[in-house]
Amino acid sequence: MAKRSKVQTEQTVQQILDEAMKQILELGYDAMSYTTLSEATGISRTGISHHFPYKVDFLTQLDSRIANLFIDRLDFSCIQSLQTSWKVSLKQPHFIAIIRLYFSICGSKQVNVSRYRAITLASERALSELGEQGRLLVNALVGQSALALCNHPAESH
Repeated sequence: MAKRSKVQTEQTVQQILDEAMKQILELGYDAMSYTTLSEATGISRTGISHHFPYKVDFLTQLDSRIANLFIDRLDFSCIQSLQTSWKVSLKQPHFIAIIRLYFSICGSKQVNVSRYRAITLASERALSELGEQGRLLVNALVGQSALALCNHPAESH
Protein backbone atom coordinates (compact mmCIF):
# COMPACT_ATOMS: atom_id res chain seq x y z
CA MET A 1 0.00 0.00 0.00
CA ALA A 2 1.33 3.42 -0.91
CA LYS A 3 2.14 5.83 1.86
CA ARG A 4 -0.43 8.57 2.33
CA SER A 5 0.66 12.13 1.77
CA LYS A 6 0.62 14.71 4.54
CA VAL A 7 -2.27 16.48 2.79
CA GLN A 8 -4.30 13.25 2.62
CA THR A 9 -3.65 12.61 6.31
CA GLU A 10 -4.70 16.15 7.22
CA GLN A 11 -7.87 15.75 5.15
CA THR A 12 -8.68 12.48 6.92
CA VAL A 13 -8.11 14.04 10.35
CA GLN A 14 -10.31 16.99 9.38
CA GLN A 15 -13.05 14.68 8.13
CA ILE A 16 -12.98 12.80 11.44
CA LEU A 17 -13.02 16.03 13.45
CA ASP A 18 -15.90 17.47 11.43
CA GLU A 19 -17.97 14.37 12.04
CA ALA A 20 -16.97 14.26 15.72
CA MET A 21 -18.10 17.88 16.10
CA LYS A 22 -21.40 17.09 14.42
CA GLN A 23 -21.98 14.05 16.63
CA ILE A 24 -20.99 15.81 19.84
CA LEU A 25 -23.53 18.53 19.10
CA GLU A 26 -26.28 16.25 17.78
CA LEU A 27 -25.88 12.98 19.69
CA GLY A 28 -23.86 14.15 22.67
CA TYR A 29 -20.31 13.31 23.68
CA ASP A 30 -21.28 10.14 25.52
CA ALA A 31 -23.19 8.74 22.51
CA MET A 32 -20.41 9.54 20.04
CA SER A 33 -18.10 6.56 19.61
CA TYR A 34 -15.42 5.21 17.32
CA THR A 35 -18.15 3.03 15.82
CA THR A 36 -20.54 5.93 15.10
CA LEU A 37 -17.67 7.94 13.64
CA SER A 38 -16.54 5.02 11.50
CA GLU A 39 -20.06 4.41 10.19
CA ALA A 40 -20.49 8.09 9.29
CA THR A 41 -17.06 8.65 7.70
CA GLY A 42 -16.28 5.27 6.19
CA ILE A 43 -12.94 5.33 8.02
CA SER A 44 -12.17 2.22 10.05
CA ARG A 45 -12.29 2.37 13.83
CA THR A 46 -8.59 1.49 13.80
CA GLY A 47 -7.90 4.36 11.40
CA ILE A 48 -9.77 6.78 13.64
CA SER A 49 -8.03 5.54 16.79
CA HIS A 50 -4.68 5.92 15.05
CA HIS A 51 -5.27 9.69 14.91
CA PHE A 52 -7.28 9.91 18.15
CA PRO A 53 -6.14 7.21 20.58
CA TYR A 54 -8.43 8.44 23.37
CA LYS A 55 -11.98 9.74 23.11
CA VAL A 56 -10.99 12.85 25.07
CA ASP A 57 -8.61 13.72 22.20
CA PHE A 58 -11.65 14.82 20.20
CA LEU A 59 -12.55 17.38 22.87
CA THR A 60 -8.97 18.60 23.00
CA GLN A 61 -8.85 19.10 19.24
CA LEU A 62 -12.35 20.60 19.00
CA ASP A 63 -12.21 22.80 22.08
CA SER A 64 -11.65 26.11 20.29
CA ARG A 65 -14.29 25.31 17.63
CA ILE A 66 -16.82 24.48 20.31
CA ALA A 67 -15.91 27.59 22.30
CA ASN A 68 -16.21 29.85 19.25
CA LEU A 69 -19.60 28.40 18.35
CA PHE A 70 -20.74 29.07 21.91
CA ILE A 71 -19.29 32.60 22.20
CA ASP A 72 -20.52 33.67 18.75
CA ARG A 73 -24.12 33.25 19.92
CA LEU A 74 -23.69 35.74 22.77
CA ASP A 75 -23.93 39.54 22.72
CA PHE A 76 -21.46 41.14 25.11
CA SER A 77 -22.42 44.75 24.35
CA CYS A 78 -24.19 45.24 27.70
CA ILE A 79 -25.45 43.21 30.65
CA GLN A 80 -29.02 43.07 29.35
CA SER A 81 -27.89 42.00 25.87
CA LEU A 82 -25.75 39.23 27.31
CA GLN A 83 -28.61 37.95 29.43
CA THR A 84 -31.09 38.14 26.55
CA SER A 85 -28.76 36.51 24.02
CA TRP A 86 -28.02 33.68 26.47
CA LYS A 87 -31.72 33.01 27.05
CA VAL A 88 -32.46 33.10 23.31
CA SER A 89 -29.48 30.81 22.63
CA LEU A 90 -30.66 28.39 25.29
CA LYS A 91 -33.46 27.47 22.87
CA GLN A 92 -30.96 26.45 20.17
CA PRO A 93 -29.90 22.78 20.10
CA HIS A 94 -26.17 23.40 19.58
CA PHE A 95 -25.98 25.88 22.44
CA ILE A 96 -27.79 23.43 24.71
CA ALA A 97 -25.46 20.64 23.56
CA ILE A 98 -22.41 22.72 24.49
CA ILE A 99 -23.77 23.43 27.95
CA ARG A 100 -24.69 19.76 28.42
CA LEU A 101 -21.17 18.82 27.33
CA TYR A 102 -19.72 21.15 29.95
CA PHE A 103 -21.80 19.59 32.70
CA SER A 104 -21.15 16.04 31.53
CA ILE A 105 -17.38 16.51 31.64
CA CYS A 106 -17.47 18.29 35.00
CA GLY A 107 -17.95 14.96 36.71
CA SER A 108 -15.65 12.98 34.44
CA LYS A 109 -12.38 11.56 35.68
CA GLN A 110 -11.11 11.20 32.11
CA VAL A 111 -11.58 14.86 31.11
CA ASN A 112 -9.84 17.83 32.66
CA VAL A 113 -12.65 20.39 32.74
CA SER A 114 -10.16 23.28 32.86
CA ARG A 115 -9.28 22.39 29.25
CA TYR A 116 -12.87 22.93 28.16
CA ARG A 117 -12.89 26.61 27.29
CA ALA A 118 -16.41 27.56 26.13
CA ILE A 119 -17.72 28.62 29.55
CA THR A 120 -14.35 29.96 30.68
CA LEU A 121 -13.99 32.12 27.58
CA ALA A 122 -17.54 33.43 27.94
CA SER A 123 -16.75 34.39 31.53
CA GLU A 124 -13.43 36.00 30.56
CA ARG A 125 -15.01 37.95 27.70
CA ALA A 126 -17.84 39.14 29.95
CA LEU A 127 -15.26 40.28 32.50
CA SER A 128 -13.19 42.15 29.92
CA GLU A 129 -16.17 43.82 28.21
CA LEU A 130 -18.63 44.24 31.07
CA GLY A 131 -16.52 44.03 34.21
CA GLU A 132 -17.08 41.90 37.27
CA GLN A 133 -20.85 42.19 36.90
CA GLY A 134 -20.58 40.50 33.48
CA ARG A 135 -18.47 37.66 34.84
CA LEU A 136 -20.92 37.12 37.68
CA LEU A 137 -23.81 37.12 35.22
CA VAL A 138 -22.20 34.37 33.14
CA ASN A 139 -21.72 32.29 36.29
CA ALA A 140 -25.36 32.84 37.24
CA LEU A 141 -26.55 31.98 33.72
CA VAL A 142 -24.54 28.75 33.76
CA GLY A 143 -26.27 27.80 37.01
CA GLN A 144 -29.69 28.75 35.70
CA SER A 145 -29.00 26.76 32.54
CA ALA A 146 -28.13 23.69 34.60
CA LEU A 147 -31.42 23.96 36.46
CA ALA A 148 -33.37 24.53 33.24
CA LEU A 149 -31.76 21.51 31.57
CA CYS A 150 -32.43 19.32 34.61
CA ASN A 151 -36.08 20.34 34.57
CA HIS A 152 -36.41 19.67 30.82
CA PRO A 153 -34.22 16.65 30.03
CA ALA A 154 -36.36 15.55 27.06
CA GLU A 155 -35.42 18.70 25.16
CA SER A 156 -31.76 17.73 24.92
CA HIS A 157 -31.72 16.48 21.32
